[in-house]
Amino acid sequence: MKKIISVINQKGGVGKTTTVVNLSTALAQLGKKILVIDLDPQGNATTGLGKSNNEIEKNIYKAIIGQSDLKKCIQNSCVKNLDIIGSNVNLSGLEVETASNPNRAFLLKEILTEKNKQLFDKYDNIFIDCPPSLSLLTVMSLVVADELLVPLQTEFFALEGISQLVKTIERIKINLNPNLEIRGILLTMFDKRNKLSTQVDDEARKYFKEKVYKTVIPRNVRLSEAPSHGVPCIVYDKMCLGSQSYISLANEFIEQGNVENI
Repeated sequence: MKKIISVINQKGGVGKTTTVVNLSTALAQLGKKILVIDLDPQGNATTGLGKSNNEIEKNIYKAIIGQSDLKKCIQNSCVKNLDIIGSNVNLSGLEVETASNPNRAFLLKEILTEKNKQLFDKYDNIFIDCPPSLSLLTVMSLVVADELLVPLQTEFFALEGISQLVKTIERIKINLNPNLEIRGILLTMFDKRNKLSTQVDDEARKYFKEKVYKTVIPRNVRLSEAPSHGVPCIVYDKMCLGSQSYISLANEFIEQGNVENI
C-alpha cells in the first residue's frame, strides 16, 4: 500500500488546500502518479484541480456511505498523472448521519485500505485534503493516514494552535492509529520583511527540528489567483515565486522519501 498522507491543521486559511493542489501537481509533473482525496465539504481542492464540487455521484461522500463504487469516483484532474476523488457539500452532514455507527471513525479506512486496496497500487502517494477543524472527517483522515503534512502559517498564535493538534495526534496514536507519524511541517505565508515570520520560523525549527521542511512557501498573489481559474498555480504561472517554492518542496519531499526507504 502506498503512503497515505493527510494534509492537516485545524485552523482555516493556513494553506492546506493550496499545498495539496500544488504539491501534488509538482510531484505529478516530476513523473509520480498521485491521487488527491478532497475530504473538505467546501470542495476547494476539487475545483482547484479543474473539477466540479457539485458532482452528484462521483464524490468521496457517496463512496463513504456506500452509494457509489469508489473506482467510479476517481476522476482525471486537469494535470497529467494526477487523479482526484472530489468532494461534495453533503459531506458536511456525515457526522450526523453516522452518529449511531460505533465504527464511523474507520469508514474511510475500510474503503481505502481494506475493500479497495488493489485499486491504489498504481499511485506513488495519496494526499487527503482535510477540513479546517478537528471534526469526524479529520479524525477519519488521521485513522487512515500513514503520515501527516502540517502547513503552519508564520503568523501570531500559529504555534499555539499546532500544540493542540499535536495533542490530538497523540490521542489518535494511542487509541486508533499507533503508526501515525508527522512527515513534515511546512511553513506557509512567509514574509521575509516581517520579523514575526522569522520568529515563527525559528521557534518551529527549535520545536520540531528536522521535521520542518527547508522550503518555505511565501506570500504570493499568484497562489491566491490560480484557484479562480480552476488550475493549480504551477499550471497558471509556473515561474512565479509560489510555484517555484512548491516545485522545490516536491523535490525535498521525494528526497525525504528516498532517505526513509534506505
